[in-house]
Amino acid sequence: MPNLSGKHISYWIDSTPSANFPPLSDNLSVDVIIVGAGIAGITAATLLKRAGKTVAVIESKQISTGVSGHTTAKVTSLHQLIYADLIKNHGEEKARIYAQSNQAAIEFVAKTVAESQIDCDFSRQSAYTFTETEDNLKDIEKEVEAALKLGLPASFVRETSLPFPIAGAVKFDNQAQFHSRKYLLHLIKQIPGDGSYVFENTRVLKVEEDTPCRVTTDKGIIQGQDVIVTTNIPITDEGLFFAKTFPKRSYIVGARISADKAPQGMYIGSGEKYYSIRTTPDAGGLLLLVGGGGHKVGTVENTEEKYLDLENYTRSRFGVESIDYRWSTQDFVSVDKIPYVGKLTPLSQHTYVATGFSLWGMTQGTLSGMILADTILGIKNAAADLYDATRATPFVTPKGIKQTLDVGTHWIGDRLKGLGKNLDDVAVGEGKLVTVDGEKVAAYRDEAGEIHALSAICPHLGCVVAWNSGEKSWDCPCHGSRFSCNGEVLHAPTVKNLKKF
Repeated sequence: MPNLSGKHISYWIDSTPSANFPPLSDNLSVDVIIVGAGIAGITAATLLKRAGKTVAVIESKQISTGVSGHTTAKVTSLHQLIYADLIKNHGEEKARIYAQSNQAAIEFVAKTVAESQIDCDFSRQSAYTFTETEDNLKDIEKEVEAALKLGLPASFVRETSLPFPIAGAVKFDNQAQFHSRKYLLHLIKQIPGDGSYVFENTRVLKVEEDTPCRVTTDKGIIQGQDVIVTTNIPITDEGLFFAKTFPKRSYIVGARISADKAPQGMYIGSGEKYYSIRTTPDAGGLLLLVGGGGHKVGTVENTEEKYLDLENYTRSRFGVESIDYRWSTQDFVSVDKIPYVGKLTPLSQHTYVATGFSLWGMTQGTLSGMILADTILGIKNAAADLYDATRATPFVTPKGIKQTLDVGTHWIGDRLKGLGKNLDDVAVGEGKLVTVDGEKVAAYRDEAGEIHALSAICPHLGCVVAWNSGEKSWDCPCHGSRFSCNGEVLHAPTVKNLKKF
């Protein structure tokens, strides 16, 4: 097993205190219940409370330690290369609404930081999508043309402050970056009081729409007029969002860099293998954050190689001497590239969701919170129809077909994994699928040599989990549920732990 560098924790989490909100202790009633305390849920809660609603925000672990605590924390409407595709597949009008709503989200964050004087390392930056080779140059040029047509602050450049040459880049001016967790911790602290609540370490088990709606947790029941589910992928399966998105993991390393070597702005490459690059202020210096290595959840077992590749790239391109942090994250990619924001199903009257942010959650999560708050307050939001969560999604796209086939392949094929393997085959520090008395077992042997044996069947929809060596977790390749090596839920859509043997 390779020796990886850096603390295995997100910099955003490591550099901020925990919030220490209590778990739910009594049944109670509020106007709006919000399940999931990431950027979408906290933005919605902030706006609803400001408008006079009482809210209860429920988080299964700690505030903003999920995807919002593992982000690259770029706040931008430049989503790699998307606008030429949006115009081609959805038309110019819808592409313009997508552009304007993401720009509005940037300005919402900027205004919130300024008005509330939030100390969160917010700064205006240019954002770039670049190519180092001529092969992808046409795509870059098409993106500039599409973005300009939609009124975005775009230009084509051949030079940047990166320490290596590029063939060309699309540049968006006046975008932003921040410390996501400092921003969200400031907002969430304004929620409790006057009939509103925040609960940590409280897992939601069931959401029922009725009059009033009822949210059942492992600590009690909360009733409310409306429910918003913002758990990255909804824990409620009715809207089939696990089939209209696919789960993607990606990796980040952080390294201290001197100001004279640091690039200005935020960057993402294009093409098959690309890297994300930005810096953040840290204890009087700068931390360079380099991300990449994206893959569908559960399809790569030796994930340490992803970290090693990022380490090598960061050292060779930027001349850094040591890697200080490494972490990974997970998001759900919408099959039509547009997030799903709105009612859970066409029949829902009071249950809302936001998902499918496709790796651009700081902007998409913010605009989702804005749309959902407006919807509940009866305000017409100009972008609501574009993101409508119940819209007819073209499953019959290459991405949609591949996702369906992948799930079927894993559901059947993975049942053959681990045949002929037993507990003796599991080395120290390793996880393996084995067979014990005819049962499929996910077995991990810890550093003390003790075996942790779990059912290998994901409780969400019955797929077989796969080992993730870099995170020491069991990941479901079908719909992205993840579990610790002890079987505890790390990531939705499941709400149930793996069964222990």
